[in-house]
Amino acid sequence: RAGFDTVGFVVAQAPEHVVENEKALAKAGDDPKKRRKVQRKKPPEGFVGWDEDVFKKLQDAEPEMLRSRFQVSHAMLLSVIARPGNAFQAMKRLLTDNHEEPAARRRHISRAIAIYRSLLAGGVVEVLPEPDDLGRYARITVDLQEDFALNQALSTFALATFEILDPASPSYALDVLSVIEATLDDPRQILAAQVNKARGEAVAEMKAEGIEYEERMELLQDVDHPKPLEDELDAAYEIYRSGHPWVGDHPLRPKSVVRDMYERAMTFTEYIGFYELARAEGLVLRYLSGAYKALQQTVPESIKTDDLIDLIEWLGELVRQVDSSLLDEWEQLANPADEDVDEPIQERVTKVTANARAFRVLVRNAMFRRVELAALEKYRELGELDPDFGADAWADAMDGYFAEHDELLTGPDARGPKLLQIEEVPQDALWRVRQVFDDPEGHHDWGISAEVDLAGSDQEGEAVIRVTGVDRM
Repeated sequence: RAGFDTVGFVVAQAPEHVVENEKALAKAGDDPKKRRKVQRKKPPEGFVGWDEDVFKKLQDAEPEMLRSRFQVSHAMLLSVIARPGNAFQAMKRLLTDNHEEPAARRRHISRAIAIYRSLLAGGVVEVLPEPDDLGRYARITVDLQEDFALNQALSTFALATFEILDPASPSYALDVLSVIEATLDDPRQILAAQVNKARGEAVAEMKAEGIEYEERMELLQDVDHPKPLEDELDAAYEIYRSGHPWVGDHPLRPKSVVRDMYERAMTFTEYIGFYELARAEGLVLRYLSGAYKALQQTVPESIKTDDLIDLIEWLGELVRQVDSSLLDEWEQLANPADEDVDEPIQERVTKVTANARAFRVLVRNAMFRRVELAALEKYRELGELDPDFGADAWADAMDGYFAEHDELLTGPDARGPKLLQIEEVPQDALWRVRQVFDDPEGHHDWGISAEVDLAGSDQEGEAVIRVTGVDRM
């Protein structure tokens, strides 16, 4: 682990096809006939092989000359500007006193100037008319949170884009999230799974509509993964790039992974199963962790609404419950005074109910998941979610609802906190909740009654809910 360990060990395993061949030979035993019949697996095309001789050569050979990996980044400039002293002289030393070739140094200097100008234009940095008490000639603007960090090349673009979003919009919190997601690297395996899922659903719909095969194949070419605010973000990016040409090296990547999970009101396990990403759980978790860190460090406190804070808290708790080590080490580095850095990081199991704000969001999402399924009349899936209540009970109850109302709404108002009533019963270690249905007439007379098992939730790392009724109040 960079910054922690001074010694490391390397264990080399033979290539996969060699391992498979050895297993097959071992299974054949000492019988020459059986060994001759073993079908040996071939290496993939273009495979660069290795063996024990290569490993020994790497151990014994002279180390290759180290190559400079020096890079100028937003985080570097902000760190230099934030510390005491003349930032311009400090950057000059960094840019000239290094192991780069002269041509590379010139590129770094040009990039540093471009980044500095973008920080000035974005209002992130201001020039002081006179040095302050710390000898600084420039400083980071004071309205940013203490742990503010531009750890993505497009973070200044994100800051500028936040200003064009409407805080009064019901989707404001999710729109801020979409801006952040568009600045993150693409998790290709997740996006490919989203495309496959969307195409599968599109094919089913087109078959039901009687569309011919050739036309279906042509229409499928237009199916892509979800890209919220794509047009708005592209337009804002073009305007921003005209004044910040260096941004052209970092294309915008609109996507919806965290937002998709939140809008579908899914847990981590449900999301993995929905997109069949069992072999990519680590990738999903790393992406969620990266998105949480970007939200924490890039979104200014001044624009955080209650809904946005709820969303950030929910995402952080979701990651912690799956693997807290992804955030524990980062938070220790971000707040070194809170921990003894000489002590190894211990595995800690945090109760999911300990973060009351995040747990309320988990409960709200779990209840809204049932609303969505009920609106689609997916009673079998509801029965799987609530085996004690059962699919038949769900179907009977919803027949009563649909006899009085034409549809069950699932818009932003339907999933909002106003339609979720929570009664805390600490003596019984449970919450009693009522998820009110959003009907077209606005009567709000039907809903789901349920109990939240707090001890069970802590044990499972997610909201454990038992539906007790679906009826009219």
